[in-house]
Amino acid sequence: MAESKHSTSLLDTTALAATQGARVAIVFTEWNEKIVGEQIAGAERILQQHGAILTGKYAVPGSFELPFACKHIYETTKRNDKAPEAIIAFGAVIRGGTPHFEYVCKAVTEGITQLNVTLPVPVIFGVLTLDTVEQAWERLGGPHGHKGEEAAITALKMIQFTRNNQ
Repeated sequence: MAESKHSTSLLDTTALAATQGARVAIVFTEWNEKIVGEQIAGAERILQQHGAILTGKYAVPGSFELPFACKHIYETTKRNDKAPEAIIAFGAVIRGGTPHFEYVCKAVTEGITQLNVTLPVPVIFGVLTLDTVEQAWERLGGPHGHKGEEAAITALKMIQFTRNNQ
């Protein structure tokens, strides 16, 4: 199993001083609200530490709706001062006894991938795909790091990448 401690450069934030004032939006699901709430809290900690601006937090019913909402947020804010330079999509899909898990995970993954090749801002994949609830907590401060914090670091690194390569 991959652990973030094995990818120390992923968590290195020393080069992010240039992201002061970076604008980030969060789109999140209403399903599994305790898990998703902790993802958001972790992201907010990182954004605050680096002087980033959270332009908005937007709830959608489930993970399937994340790609639409991310695109909608970009399209409706792209011409104003709240336009995000990156969007983080948070959700948690937990395997059940039906194929629904596979359909939702595939759809949200493909949807966010499509956004990343069509929108001019990065959309960060913060959707946990889990077999059990216990696995979520292993990824929210346990042995697999904190995926909310990692998503915010990724957003800031992608903003920096975009700013440096315009």
